[in-house]
Amino acid sequence: MLHMNRIAAAILLAFTSFAAVAQAPATPVSASAPARAYDLEADVTSVMKTFDVPGIAIAIVKDGKVVVTRGFGVRKLGEPAPVDGKTIFEVASNSKAFTAAALAMLVDEGKLEWDDKVTKHLPDFQMYDAYVTHEMTVRDLLVHRSGLGLGAGDLLWWPTTNFTTDEIIAQLRYVRPATSFRNSYAYDNLLYIVAGKIIAQKAGKPWGDAVRERILKPLGMNTTTTSLAENVGNPNVSAPHSKINGKAAAVRALPVPNAVGAVGINTNAEDIARWMMVLLDGGVIAGAPKDAQGKDARLFSEAQSREMWTAQTPMKISEPKPALAATRPNFFAYGLGFQLRDYKGRKLALHGGALQGFYSRVVMVPEAKLGIAIFTNAESGGALSSLQYRLLDHYLDAAPSDWIKLISDVETEARNKDLAKQKTAGATRAAASRPSLPMASYDGEYNDAWYGAVTIKPVGGKRVMSFTRTPDLTGELEHFQHDTFIVRWKERNFNADAYVTFSLNPDGSIERMKMAPLSTETDFSYDFADLLFTPAKKKDAKEAK
Repeated sequence: MLHMNRIAAAILLAFTSFAAVAQAPATPVSASAPARAYDLEADVTSVMKTFDVPGIAIAIVKDGKVVVTRGFGVRKLGEPAPVDGKTIFEVASNSKAFTAAALAMLVDEGKLEWDDKVTKHLPDFQMYDAYVTHEMTVRDLLVHRSGLGLGAGDLLWWPTTNFTTDEIIAQLRYVRPATSFRNSYAYDNLLYIVAGKIIAQKAGKPWGDAVRERILKPLGMNTTTTSLAENVGNPNVSAPHSKINGKAAAVRALPVPNAVGAVGINTNAEDIARWMMVLLDGGVIAGAPKDAQGKDARLFSEAQSREMWTAQTPMKISEPKPALAATRPNFFAYGLGFQLRDYKGRKLALHGGALQGFYSRVVMVPEAKLGIAIFTNAESGGALSSLQYRLLDHYLDAAPSDWIKLISDVETEARNKDLAKQKTAGATRAAASRPSLPMASYDGEYNDAWYGAVTIKPVGGKRVMSFTRTPDLTGELEHFQHDTFIVRWKERNFNADAYVTFSLNPDGSIERMKMAPLSTETDFSYDFADLLFTPAKKKDAKEAK
């Protein structure tokens, strides 16, 4: 969904055993690897146990060589098939770098410029504000400074919706901005969907076909796919896992074919190593024959490589908990498809990815010619961060810290605070209060300007809310207090229950309905708080006929 979700680290559960398949030695061995010993398997085993992760894949490249492409654990809980270097994972927002690279190639070819107006290439493109529509550039699509709020409009594509890509882009004109244009950083996905549309238009074919032809094939990323449909028939695909009642469980994969420019790539450790190699080498395709003039084969120019890793939008630096003080960057910015920051005096180019049941992170240290990719089939930011910092410390020859324990402790504290907040809200509610209206009065259709319709209707003695364009977003309403209810989604792995509050007109009719996440840990792509529903006008008897 985003570069990294806010789904909480769940209550820690331990595995009693797991399968591991080595594609490279546990301690990387190469001329470029540090001399200090490092037990990768021990760290991954500890991470899987601490953060309740069924399977992990890791790729490491250093000084132009692939050092590790390896899997640990299992593809699906309850089944023995192991994760290995070829196991496919959804990498979600790590797809944004592919969209940025595809645009960079078009810039190299003179088919567009970074500072072209979007309307030059998509004449029907429209934002809420006419000025922003006119001024929005291709560069602006990638750098999260459009004025949209965090995750704004994500409910148009997540969870799986039946909006088309073109419909999502059309709905942008109804999404109100949260700040002025180019004022500040706020992560969004919708504008990467627009960027993907530009790539498709220039290629005369869908984004996935264009990326496969122009990037994946030249790099030999032959098992990487651009849709879940392509994975059918491949037995070596990881299942997604989410927390249900605090315990990891295998869940259904949710396809998002209408958002591929933001989240479309599915790949493995072996293929992502090839991707990191070309990024770290400034666009040069390793091993490819030189051209007639003796020049290296390139995916994109060195100039475009620099552009992608140049700071475009400053990002706020938050103060970490004291235990994690060493992770605080001195600079923090977004480039084109990458976050940029520093660690131990070295510049990093990195990104995270998250979709239901999968988290991923790709981290590169250009000065050290180091690339690290970590894929998990569970929703655990702590697992990724722990391994990221353990591996960075090792390869940058920094004094090691017990990041696994430090990050676990911080996550546990945050989760406990969130649970305590929810408990306090429950304890202080006006439990004896009743809704202002008979329950049947809340039934009906409600419309939001950019999402469209939701319905509330009686089903088996319960009131059920359904998002009409999102088949899985259906849940029962339970009374909380006064005219506020809680919707409990049928899909319990969403971990996104929400408050539903009605406001009344003076005559007692319903004026509007608002929603808000129940937990501060709810993924920001469930952007319920951005919705403002009003009751649909009921047809009179003549209109009904």
